[in-house]
Amino acid sequence: MSAPFQPASIYANHADPSVRVMIAPTKYIQGPGVLNSVGSLVQQLGFRKAGLLASRRGHTAEAATAKAAIEAAGVAAAPTVFGGESSLPEIEARVADLREQQVDVLLAIGGGKPVDAGKCIAERLGVPVIIVPTLASNDAPCSALSVIYTEDGVMAGAEFFPTNPIAVIVDTEVIARAPERYLVAGIGDAMATYYEAKVCAKNADARNVLGTRPTLTATMIGQLCADTLYEHGEAACASVRDGKVSEALEHIVEANTLLSGIGFESGGLAGAHGYAQGYTVLPEVEENYLHGEMVGMGVLAQLMMEGNPDEARRAGEFFARVGLPIHLGQMGLSASQTEKIDAVVQGAMSFTPFSNLPFEVDADKVKQGMLSASEMGEAITAEQGEEAFLRIR
Repeated sequence: MSAPFQPASIYANHADPSVRVMIAPTKYIQGPGVLNSVGSLVQQLGFRKAGLLASRRGHTAEAATAKAAIEAAGVAAAPTVFGGESSLPEIEARVADLREQQVDVLLAIGGGKPVDAGKCIAERLGVPVIIVPTLASNDAPCSALSVIYTEDGVMAGAEFFPTNPIAVIVDTEVIARAPERYLVAGIGDAMATYYEAKVCAKNADARNVLGTRPTLTATMIGQLCADTLYEHGEAACASVRDGKVSEALEHIVEANTLLSGIGFESGGLAGAHGYAQGYTVLPEVEENYLHGEMVGMGVLAQLMMEGNPDEARRAGEFFARVGLPIHLGQMGLSASQTEKIDAVVQGAMSFTPFSNLPFEVDADKVKQGMLSASEMGEAITAEQGEEAFLRIR
């Protein structure tokens, strides 16, 4: 494998820090039943043999649908079973299998880890990747990066790629059948897109994931993402509870996947994802909470750290209505657990994009943002209850 791709070394002009860059997937296809048309897409793009990466369960469900559609279009299909962890040994094993089968495109079908692994596998094979997410729980499908884990499931780093997926195909009938908690977690992850991009746009020293200034387009995508979440989030959750596709669900799936996917990568990250990284240092949190749930807590803490309690309350009240955790107690923690709180703070401060915030960040500020957000969350819970939070667990 060649030297790892580093986007900042390509995109960022260090002699002129005003350079701005935006990237996105080549095609985005969303709607009920669109998985049935994947064969036509693969055939029209000129591919002859498609690798299908999915879990054992996936190969009896969504991947089976994709395989039938691909073969019906006259394209050969080569299934390979994802072992469950986006680790280097698993990635290399799938590469060896698919290289022997001589595929010229790869479909990565499933949740976050098959999607992450699929991008890495496709890059090593030198073939394009098509992402078919079966959950709307995070904004990874559209991006040109993957998170890498150890074989034990501990985050070990990230890989960046020269291109985004050639297509992202989101079948909303599949999303509507998934547990509500995943959609809600995606809302938490997507909401951060706006609040972090807003910070990056206002701070002239801030940089996006590519190492450049954000474009106006990426910043406004973040705004549209938040507007969509606030307007349609509750109705979309009700649709998933009923197992039905609705206009509200279509809007939220697009916000969670496309708007947030473009927005976080090209608009920039800041404190919310830093706090989320901090929470992952605690095994009891990492093992029992989804990424978007931790990011949602980070949104509230970032807003409090910014000195914006009104906006933090607006977000917190909305999060309570859809079922996201909004205080430490709902994360299985308490403010009195000093060692654990300090561990989260230190983990958060190791997140480089914290520097995108327009003020000096130190441990006291990070800790105070976290604790004051939790106090606010407790007050909201006392007022609104926690019916939604308990229901989706």
